[in-house]
Amino acid sequence: MTKTSKHIEPGTPEAAVSLLKRLATRAMGLTGADIERIMRQARLKARREKRSIRYEDLEDGIRMDRPQVPYDLRWRFAIHEAGHAVVHHALRLGPIHGLNIDAPAGGGYSQLGFTASGSDTLGYREDMLAMLMAGRAAEQIVVGKVSAGSAGSDESDLARATKMALAMERSLGFGAIQPLLYRDDKDPTAVLDANPDLAARIHARLERAFARAVEIISENRDKLDALTNALFDAQALDGEAVKRLLKYGDRAGES
Repeated sequence: MTKTSKHIEPGTPEAAVSLLKRLATRAMGLTGADIERIMRQARLKARREKRSIRYEDLEDGIRMDRPQVPYDLRWRFAIHEAGHAVVHHALRLGPIHGLNIDAPAGGGYSQLGFTASGSDTLGYREDMLAMLMAGRAAEQIVVGKVSAGSAGSDESDLARATKMALAMERSLGFGAIQPLLYRDDKDPTAVLDANPDLAARIHARLERAFARAVEIISENRDKLDALTNALFDAQALDGEAVKRLLKYGDRAGES
């Protein structure tokens, strides 16, 4: 595909804002120092070639030194992040700012916003659990099996969901047993390993959240597929692009 030259300065303000949003989405996961380095390199390149900075100067700088993601992994990343977005949208948890399957640390990245309304309720926490399980659920639906992409670190989907479910049971007043007691669990792993009955209740919450995510995604399979395809091709979608795809699916379902 031929790369077209996009100048940042010329054109309408709307076009410039759109380009900046696309760059911001592409830069998800970068540090301030990374951005400063990329800008410096882009300015030097433009100065050497005696022209203004172009969109692709910054995009190339952002992607510098990143290995090409294999086809199958890139596809799975797109499915996973699209799953999060579809459930987040269906449950009206808040704005979606962007999706990226070309993050510097590898894997996918969803930049999601969350509304404060109702955030102290049991229903909201259950919605959050379903959203956290949605990437895994999307993989199960589309691929037929799940990967380790939702686990493996303290910031993973399963880690965050487990901590949230434990808090619901032990410190937020939503527990099935002795809900009025507050426990401050500093080490969730030690608590769960030492309490098999508690671990079973937490796992049951996560199973229900996973089943709910599967149901929501199955009902919105057209949106999942459209978003997955677009994300796979572009590698990064800003919030407006995601919103258009999801809203289009809403209108199609009403017609």
